[in-house]
Amino acid sequence: MIIVTGASGFIGSCMVEKLNVEGHMRKVMVVDDFYKEYKEYNLKGKSIQDWLHRDIFLRWFEKIHSRVDFVFHLGARTDTAEKDKKIFDRLNLNYSKEIWNICTNHEIPIIYASSAATYGLGEKGYNDSHSSVASLKPLNPYGVSKNEFDKWVLKQKKTPPFWAGVKFFNVYGPNEYHKDRMASVIYHTVKQIEETGEMKLFRSHNKDYKDGHQKRDFVYVKDVIDVLYFLFEQQPKSGLYNLGTGKANTFLDLAKFTFKAMGKKSNITFIDTPKDIRKNYQYFTKANIKKLRSVGYKAPFHTLEEGITDYVKNYLLERKTF
Repeated sequence: MIIVTGASGFIGSCMVEKLNVEGHMRKVMVVDDFYKEYKEYNLKGKSIQDWLHRDIFLRWFEKIHSRVDFVFHLGARTDTAEKDKKIFDRLNLNYSKEIWNICTNHEIPIIYASSAATYGLGEKGYNDSHSSVASLKPLNPYGVSKNEFDKWVLKQKKTPPFWAGVKFFNVYGPNEYHKDRMASVIYHTVKQIEETGEMKLFRSHNKDYKDGHQKRDFVYVKDVIDVLYFLFEQQPKSGLYNLGTGKANTFLDLAKFTFKAMGKKSNITFIDTPKDIRKNYQYFTKANIKKLRSVGYKAPFHTLEEGITDYVKNYLLERKTF
């Protein structure tokens, strides 16, 4: 049995589909907060062994651990605007520790979701070296919770037989319809173009960057699940792994590619970055993926234009899930 937590969310539901495609039919146990009915949409049509609410999962897992072969722990509270540290302590830190301990005690391999939010403004760079984790300065409680768990993991003398903490960069793609304000810029760009015919980007307040030339490492969710499946199947050296493309693209290019995918002429304007986020606004992110490449992952990543074209034409405009 393969467990996927956060299974009805964005990356989790795509991971379930990937497991199905690779032949793991009726072997996937999905875990999530199923009180939120809208989430079931992402799992429609997928082959699943059973559904389990996160509130009872830990007790269930402890009882039937002998039947579990692998855990994808992708569930988390991901709202970067949430300020209540207690929520993150409960859902991202303590809950993850309990899953980790069960996996450790019963020798079950695990992949868990960390985040590039742990890197803060990138003062220490974007290298997934274990030695840098303790000195990172995340910008919000979400990033702090992810980094605290990474730090805790690295202190553990006893671990699962294989583990990987995956630091997702700016992931975009199908099945993020429910994420509202936390959905990718591509999702919001399409929505804004459909409603107004234009796209408003944040103006630069940094002399080193022109308007629209702020850069991010945008990674397509189809590449993300391919990497996760590689780690699941190969189980290379345990550790933290960056998961981005290793390339940075401008928001201006992102908007232009989105207009092109929609068959529309670009109409881009700029607005001031809100003052409440301006101080901590990231102007540049780019994953160092040398470690991932060093353990044998050779597949190319979608370019930003390729990923946007597939996402917009085959999913967003058709209102389809993956």
